[in-house]
This record gives sequence, C-alpha cells and structure tokens, in this order.
Amino acid sequence: MIAPRNILRHELTGLDVSVIEAANPSHVNMSGRIIEETKNTLLIRTSRGDKRVQKHQSCFRITLPDGTPLAIDGSALATAPERRITQNIKIRGI
Repeated sequence: MIAPRNILRHELTGLDVSVIEAANPSHVNMSGRIIEETKNTLLIRTSRGDKRVQKHQSCFRITLPDGTPLAIDGSALATAPERRITQNIKIRGI
C-alpha cells in the first residue's frame, strides 16, 4: 500500500499531481494525472493536454490513493524509479 513513508518506493504513474513550484513559471499550478515517469521528468495529463515537467527545480503535491496529499521536492524524485528504493528521503505531508 502506498503511504507517505514509502512513496518513493512506488510507481507514481496514475497518481494525481499538482506543480507547486517550478523553474518554468508556466508549469506552476498545473495539475492532472501522472501518465509517465522518466529519470528526469513527469508526463502529466492535464485538461489542456499532456505536459512534461522537469523534476529538478520543481516541487509537486502528489495525492495518494487514500486522498493524503504530500509535498515532494522534485530533486528527491530525480532518479530512475527503480533506483529510488535505496534512497532515504523525508517527505512532508501538507
């Protein structure tokens, strides 16, 4: 089960997300569903189409399936999903 303590050990595809901060101002407040994740980006399906957002220099609010929102610094996500399981990153609830 996906929980705040183990979010980095799970696949993010399919989760709802909002961009809280981003180096590209046009990405701020973008929201939708994560449809693809690479080492450096999230592909988000928005009401205006699919948008690719850089993980570095961004902060995301990800909503877990139980409705719990989490703020995650994109730098914590900026590695291949299968390599994140070895990281020990603190996540904060919002």
